[in-house]
Amino acid sequence: MTRRRWIADEVAGSSGALSGAHADHLIRVLRARVGQEFDIIANGVARRGRVSRIGEHRVEFELGEEIAPRSTSTSLTLLLAIFKFDRMEWAIEKTTELGVSRIIPVIAHRTDTHLASAAGKRVERWRRIAVQASEQSRRVAVPEITQPTKLRDAIKTPDSLKIVLSEAEQQITLREVFDSRHGCSEVVLAIGPEGGWTQDELDLFQKEGWISVSLGPTILRAETATIAAIAIVMSHLV
Repeated sequence: MTRRRWIADEVAGSSGALSGAHADHLIRVLRARVGQEFDIIANGVARRGRVSRIGEHRVEFELGEEIAPRSTSTSLTLLLAIFKFDRMEWAIEKTTELGVSRIIPVIAHRTDTHLASAAGKRVERWRRIAVQASEQSRRVAVPEITQPTKLRDAIKTPDSLKIVLSEAEQQITLREVFDSRHGCSEVVLAIGPEGGWTQDELDLFQKEGWISVSLGPTILRAETATIAAIAIVMSHLV
């Protein structure tokens, strides 16, 4: 039987611990007991962990041998324009499960002003969602989630394959970009807000060397487009 995987909140030598609500779930819902074994991610390394002590809002582990992770050299950064928080949280959870490496919440021209002003206070919640999704999907590394960033700053990324989804694109599909490129290991993908990118924003992407692509003839919700696009990209990277 596959052991549950947890990402340690604290690591010191051969000891690790979960704390707060993270530990409470293991204690109260899964009824952890001393001696029980789990996989523990400690400083980015998967190790065998045995519960050594259970306290109030805290579970401590003895860390044992390393567990060899599946090797990967791929990197997918997602520039995700901020949209309705409940749907955005779902997108963050699912893109984490699919394997995205980094998420940059983007303030675009059509981002709702109330959402843009409140987004900074949501980052810690988004990071907790990413931790939980990483544990569920047995990832070794949790994707980085940055502070919200204005589009003009976010698109200035290092050299890599840079792709922007655009409803205005009529010829090039996302799949066709990868069919013509082989051995690509670093991709940056930008997905717009509800209502899409403005023409000025698309012009800015083009100026910075981004490739404009389509997902097809139908208009998708932001969260649907996010999952569909990430799944296509990861099918070529993994």
